[in-house]
Amino acid sequence: MDGQPNAPPCRQPRRPSSSRSDEPGARDHARVSTGAKELVVADRWAMNTTTSTLPATTTRVIDGVKVRIADTEISNRPTILLTSPWPESLYAFAPIWDTLAMHARLVATDLPGFGRSERSDDLLSPRAMGGFMMSLIAQLDLGRPLIVAPDVGTPAALFAAACHRGKIGGLVVGAGGAAVPLQLGDPLASWVVDPDLDKYRSIDPHVIVNAALKNNGVEVSDDIRADYLASYEGDRFVESMRYARRYPDELPQLAELLPTITTPVTIIGALHDRVVPVPNAEFLADRLPDNRLVILDSGHFAWEQTPDDYAAIILDALHGTRLYEAKRAS
Repeated sequence: MDGQPNAPPCRQPRRPSSSRSDEPGARDHARVSTGAKELVVADRWAMNTTTSTLPATTTRVIDGVKVRIADTEISNRPTILLTSPWPESLYAFAPIWDTLAMHARLVATDLPGFGRSERSDDLLSPRAMGGFMMSLIAQLDLGRPLIVAPDVGTPAALFAAACHRGKIGGLVVGAGGAAVPLQLGDPLASWVVDPDLDKYRSIDPHVIVNAALKNNGVEVSDDIRADYLASYEGDRFVESMRYARRYPDELPQLAELLPTITTPVTIIGALHDRVVPVPNAEFLADRLPDNRLVILDSGHFAWEQTPDDYAAIILDALHGTRLYEAKRAS
């Protein structure tokens, strides 16, 4: 398996020499009992065409790595930090951006090696990426933000909360690998465990990105699709796989830490997620001391497929109230 040798949880292994790619273009939370679960059924589960537009992006250097950031720069509101899903970019949050921006300062970022941010090989693991998240929060002076970290951001954000207690206001996670043993669907399962990484270098990354969207029922604007495609051109997609290929080593370490996380966590699962199925969300709910589990009638890319529900759940977590009245399955 690719990557670094095992290291104790919350302790960074010694970093090898970094290899980077060229850049391609505080509040209290109402306690919810462990495993509290709501089944949210949207009025209609249909493809959503993104029409919102994020503000202009900038490039910031965090710990020597160039990362792309979008920032509403509103200082008198609570802060939400959103980390990009894979194989998308921060523009995945376009459908929920305007709604969230009415309530908070929004900072969205492409994590290193994903989207349009520079790759640093020693950050391509959930534990290391969690440490990078904390550096980004400190260097951008974000205080104690609510972190919205779907997909690959989920295990990184949980490592950050476990290893940096009291420095995060809350988490919204889901659609990211968490369960031990692994419970992943294809193609992600193959990307994680296939011993031959190099064979994926011959596959056109545009085919992979387009298939991910099509197979999960997501329709996006031409501009956003172009950004997704540009984000993983050349060797960027196959090299980004190294992050997920650390799951077999690092998810067991994370599982040991979950009961120690005191940060309030909202977990969003999706009934029709064939890539990261619901047992991953339930695994977290069974172990996190302060959590709320919401299951959406959606697919893997719930932030784009059921954006109204997704945004409402985030605002619920932000305000620590039940602003969102979930519709329970009969």
